[in-house]
Amino acid sequence: MSQPVCAIVGAGEGLGRALAARFSGEGFSIGLISRTEEGSAAAFEAAAAAGAAESVRFVAGDAAQPETIERALAKIAGDMGEIDVLIYNARGDFTACEPLEMTYEALEDVYRVEVLGAFAAAKSVLPEMIERSHGSVFFSSATAAYRGSRTHPLYAIGKFGLRALSQSLTKAYASRGVHIVHVRLDCDLDVPYMRASYGDRYDPENLANPDDVAQSYWLTHLQPKSAWSNEIELRPYTEAWTY
Repeated sequence: MSQPVCAIVGAGEGLGRALAARFSGEGFSIGLISRTEEGSAAAFEAAAAAGAAESVRFVAGDAAQPETIERALAKIAGDMGEIDVLIYNARGDFTACEPLEMTYEALEDVYRVEVLGAFAAAKSVLPEMIERSHGSVFFSSATAAYRGSRTHPLYAIGKFGLRALSQSLTKAYASRGVHIVHVRLDCDLDVPYMRASYGDRYDPENLANPDDVAQSYWLTHLQPKSAWSNEIELRPYTEAWTY
């Protein structure tokens, strides 16, 4: 019997790495999609270490160019088998500005990554999942999906769109057997970028461990159809509940 397949779009060194390792350790073949092979190196190594190296593939794809995501997922399905779990983990730039400082170009860029790329990924796997009445689709998101922002409106607009897409797909296709989940991370992740940002203020108790977050994705994937979570929120126990 062939291994089930998990495809991760946006497989970087933080949560992408943890997700690749978690699903690989559970017996999944792993397809990794990033703009460059270097960008997925940590995730590739972690998945190979947790499972079998020959069951891990990298395919180039740019979330801002939806056609490349379609091609990458088609290649993964063709080489490894139909995709059982899709995780869309790409993120637009976290650029600070006031709303009237947003440019048309920046708005278009964040929309392409957060919404168009996510739609291209979902569109690539949903028809087959619907036909089998089986599959999970995860969208990695943030508290920004629930509230606007004076300082980071671009990020909020992108995540609002991502949540709307996830909810629309859920309402349309959950009844067809596909588990679609919007994952809101109401916290900072304990990843290299955030450690550097915190500097002397860094305390692992105040950040979410990516491996623990990946465990929550896995447990959500295992939920029975009679009790699905379609929106979940995750935060460390020390989080001040920003929403």
